Amino acid sequence: MIKGEDDSKIVAIGAALGRASPLPYTVELWNLPRSAPERVIGRAATAVLARAIFVAAQSEHLGRRILLRRGAQVIAEAG
Repeated sequence: MIKGEDDSKIVAIGAALGRASPLPYTVELWNLPRSAPERVIGRAATAVLARAIFVAAQSEHLGRRILLRRGAQVIAEAG
């Protein structure tokens, strides 16, 4: 990162409406009441990469609810 550059990060750039996403897997961190996603931790194109993001998120956010999804389908859940 260049010094002085904005610290915001792009997680993924959305696909046009009607097209399949090139990053179908999503790892979500849920809020403490477990009522809604707080933020998307990462997106991935492959199941292997998605699982790696999910495992890393578990160690980074101990005890929090984390979901690994492919579209609306929940692949894995922690917390």
